[in-house]
Amino acid sequence: MKKKVSIKDIARQLGISISTVSFVVNGKAKEKRISDDLTKKVLQLVEELDYKPDALAKSFRTGKTNIIGFLVADISEPFFSGIARFIDEKASQKGYKIIYSSTKNNKNKAIELLQIFQDRHVDGYIIALPEGLEDEVKALTLNQKPVVLFDRYFPELNTDHVIINNEESTYNATKHLVDNGYKHIGFVTIDTIEQQMLDRLKGYELAIKTEGLQESIIKIPYSNSASSIKEISAYFQKEQQLDAVIFAANYICMDGLRSIQRLDLKIPEDLAVVSFDDFELLEFSSPTITAIAQPLEDIAENIMSILLSRLDDQKSEKGHKQVVLPTVLNVRKSSLAQS
Repeated sequence: MKKKVSIKDIARQLGISISTVSFVVNGKAKEKRISDDLTKKVLQLVEELDYKPDALAKSFRTGKTNIIGFLVADISEPFFSGIARFIDEKASQKGYKIIYSSTKNNKNKAIELLQIFQDRHVDGYIIALPEGLEDEVKALTLNQKPVVLFDRYFPELNTDHVIINNEESTYNATKHLVDNGYKHIGFVTIDTIEQQMLDRLKGYELAIKTEGLQESIIKIPYSNSASSIKEISAYFQKEQQLDAVIFAANYICMDGLRSIQRLDLKIPEDLAVVSFDDFELLEFSSPTITAIAQPLEDIAENIMSILLSRLDDQKSEKGHKQVVLPTVLNVRKSSLAQS
């Protein structure tokens, strides 16, 4: 196996100090008044020997690894993977690499992954955490670690976050169904205390109350798709008066569509459908599904803007940035006006 070239090897071969090589490699040649001729020689030898600085060692010298930890429930979900793609693009433009991890909504796994990020000396954290990790996030912020939460936030914890207007979004979606003639509108969500899901439920409840209608809600103790389909199917069989339904997340919507298919219901003739979170499959299903679209690129842009400002100068801004972005209701055939 070929021996890895070290900074000592370069210094020895050129007959100069290790610190001189280090200054050149880390872009501090002019600052340390190292001649252009010597700088050129160091860089040429670095290229010839294919020297690659050790990231951890570099972090001790510069205080930075140029690595960001990205932690979400499930990176395979369309919403999270979409955010991750834009984050990666924007991070790469600024010379940062991303470590992606999924918690599967498991608190212990999330704590373990956060420790791995700390062991890797990541410069900052982008997090959509499972419930119950307020103390861990608070500890990071108290240690002056740049943290930006998205999708999920903690009302009691004052930290940077980027979210969408969940309550207004479901209010508008419910109002859309009412305006199209639907009077028995159900709401399918998960049994959780995650704030974004509570806000979505609140928007539905407010619209139903405002319109003087009867609410119909099911909160699924979500564990897997099979049990979710079973719960939703039972709900539809029990609430046969429903003429429309709103699903609080796209993965719940997919389970709901499977339930509708199993019960041989027709969309929108038997049941109009609206999903929170839009993704490509809903646009090409038959019929196409009306969905609340989150502005993925804007979310990623705001996350990186806040995080980079903290990384550039953590003392430059007082207080925390808490951004709330609007959504768009993409109206399709699944919620056509009743004839």
